Amino acid sequence: MTGLEIWLLAIGLAMDCFAVSIASGIILKRIRWRPMLVMAFFFGFFQALMPFLGWIGASAFSHLIESVDHWIAFAILSFLGGRMILESFKDEECRKEFNPASLKVVLTMAIATSIDALAIGVSFAFLGIRDFSEILPPTGIIGFVSFAVSLIGLLFGIKCGCGIARKLRAELWGGIILIIIGIKILIEHLFFS
Repeated sequence: MTGLEIWLLAIGLAMDCFAVSIASGIILKRIRWRPMLVMAFFFGFFQALMPFLGWIGASAFSHLIESVDHWIAFAILSFLGGRMILESFKDEECRKEFNPASLKVVLTMAIATSIDALAIGVSFAFLGIRDFSEILPPTGIIGFVSFAVSLIGLLFGIKCGCGIARKLRAELWGGIILIIIGIKILIEHLFFS
């Protein structure tokens, strides 16, 4: 994967964090740096950790399926992107259903929003990332982008509220980005390798 693809992938993965952060910002109503930084840190941490764990798990057997690895990467990215697109069309009201200042809630949300990143780590193994030094840059970028996007989402939710947040459709755009990357990987392997 190129550097641009990794940054786009990181942005696509961070859209779940962005959407949850906007909702959390709406609930917080005012800037409270400590809970905001804690939430952004854990979102970034788990978004970086999960691809690393997925890569470790898949690296052990990626050599067994090298002939179809591009199809697997395409399927994973398309599935995750499609799911994000479908989620973006669900009608949800802005309600207080959780406390974004609670560490337990933050950890639960951080893990829930990073499950997709675990699957991305599996696809990294299938795309030929073979050693530790190769996996650190993409996971670091994913973690950094998720941290930054989470802070932006929190501030946006605090300042703008629910109406404008819904119009952005962050999950829709994140899903589209993941599908485009999957298609690009498939086309490169089928026609240019």
